[in-house]
Amino acid sequence: MGVPQREIRKGVRILRRGGVIAFPTDTVYGLGADVFNARAVERVYEIKNRPQNQQFPLLIADVEQLTTLAEPIPEIAWLLARRFWPGGLTLVLSKKDSLPAYLASGPTIAVRVPNHPVCLALIKGLGNAITGTSANTSGRPAALTADEVSQQLEGEIDLVINGGKCPGGKESTIVDITREPPTILRPGIIPSNGIEKAYKEYVEAK
Repeated sequence: MGVPQREIRKGVRILRRGGVIAFPTDTVYGLGADVFNARAVERVYEIKNRPQNQQFPLLIADVEQLTTLAEPIPEIAWLLARRFWPGGLTLVLSKKDSLPAYLASGPTIAVRVPNHPVCLALIKGLGNAITGTSANTSGRPAALTADEVSQQLEGEIDLVINGGKCPGGKESTIVDITREPPTILRPGIIPSNGIEKAYKEYVEAK
């Protein structure tokens, strides 16, 4: 289902002024806020009724945006990112020292480039990463349609962008790059043998 450009522009305007929106991704509907707006991120926690020590994954539009969030970025991270992004791979990396504490209380962050044109257009339009948590109340089923988002979060968020039904299914594969060798924290849509093959190639090329 195509989304009109005016709807994307509206979403970007809302994000810029600190709003919270729901949008389709390559898995489920996401709940987005500008990650560099403390009040907007706090609202996402409130809307989801989620403990603030459970940090959100962050969505970026391209590999280069990693440098705004993570440091250092090991060579294996670049290799995996270029091979599996956009797509169902979430990388856990050492967070940049300048990153605000409300985004990550610990030393790491989780980052992904989603494979969905609406989501990518919002991030590019905003120019910053956005939160990538699912658009539902914590403990309730993830929303696969705009109607399901509205049923759970009606009146709580500023906009729902209707991009049709999301595929749902498997979640992203989470790989911790801060460990040697990289460790799969959550199996998902990217098979573990694909990660292991990429790492083997990386080691052999060194």
